[in-house]
Amino acid sequence: MDPDLIESPYPLQKHIGFYITDWREGYARFELPMEHFLMNRYGILHGGVHSLMCDTAMGYAGAYTGDPQNRNLAMTLNLSVNFIGQMKGKTLIAEGRRTGGGAKTFFAEATITDDLATLSARATGVFRLRAS
Repeated sequence: MDPDLIESPYPLQKHIGFYITDWREGYARFELPMEHFLMNRYGILHGGVHSLMCDTAMGYAGAYTGDPQNRNLAMTLNLSVNFIGQMKGKTLIAEGRRTGGGAKTFFAEATITDDLATLSARATGVFRLRAS
């Protein structure tokens, strides 16, 4: 991945602790170390964390330009997350893929797995592009 495309963490990203590991046309990957403060009262990863990571990966996947001086921002119009299994590993991996759309609105899908390849969630979304 081009180091010039890596953005400084925004406040929520910095607070939660996720980071981008791959970003290219139609695809983005983020990772998040599993920490105790991300768990719900049952001791499993909170569903909101799954949703946050799916939303982020899909938005980045559709907003890629390849040019740090010509950035796009994606605004979520619709987000649907299906919870499939319980995370067992130490790192959450969110992968987003742009699946279609046009110049301003795009569709995407995401998966959440862990470093043991356990599938935990799938998501779909609709996003609107905005110039930064």
